[in-house]
Amino acid sequence: MTIALGFLAIILATLLGWLLKQTFNAAPWEMEVVSDTAHYGPLGGTDKSKLIALLTLLAVVSSFFALILSAYALRMDLGDWVPMTEPQLLWTNTVMLIVASGVFQWTRNAAVKGQQGRLQPGLLITGVLTLGFVLGQFIAWQQLQDAGQFITSNPANAFFYFLTGAHAVHILGGLYVWARATLKVVLGTGDSTMIRRSIELCTIYWHFLLLVWLVLFGLLLST
Repeated sequence: MTIALGFLAIILATLLGWLLKQTFNAAPWEMEVVSDTAHYGPLGGTDKSKLIALLTLLAVVSSFFALILSAYALRMDLGDWVPMTEPQLLWTNTVMLIVASGVFQWTRNAAVKGQQGRLQPGLLITGVLTLGFVLGQFIAWQQLQDAGQFITSNPANAFFYFLTGAHAVHILGGLYVWARATLKVVLGTGDSTMIRRSIELCTIYWHFLLLVWLVLFGLLLST
């Protein structure tokens, strides 16, 4: 458990350090004179306010899951804890989320390079895979309930439903931003720079939630 919490802290520290580096590496007067189509780092010149908002969100989400994992570790020590067997479907769900994160990175690279033709298929594939992940989580919950593993059966079950449900809710929140960007790309509306920035921020968010899920999944499998 200590290793899992440490790994989650490393994830946050790495992301925050990388984002801060990209934010403050460029001088303000340099960012003002560079055109929108130029490249000035992995985030393509995303507004500092948007970066700060993203950093804040990642910090809050990381703190939330760290607290839940701490409670998980404490609750395991009590005698009524009965480890549960996770559905095998979670492996398929994990693969879908990994591929979705990879496709989002591919789409982000296309957006930065101005390759507009790759945006629509990349965003749509990412959305389908991510929705598949959420649907797969729901099916996994149904499988557990069909097997008599209800949320009230024992504390291990309750934590499983809560952890996977909380992660799915954060995924759905990201899908809202994804849907807005995708709709603009499909309809050909909206400013291309703003669309690119939305894709860049969404990509980071997807990578982050993927890493959080890998920590959660590894923890659930090991306990």
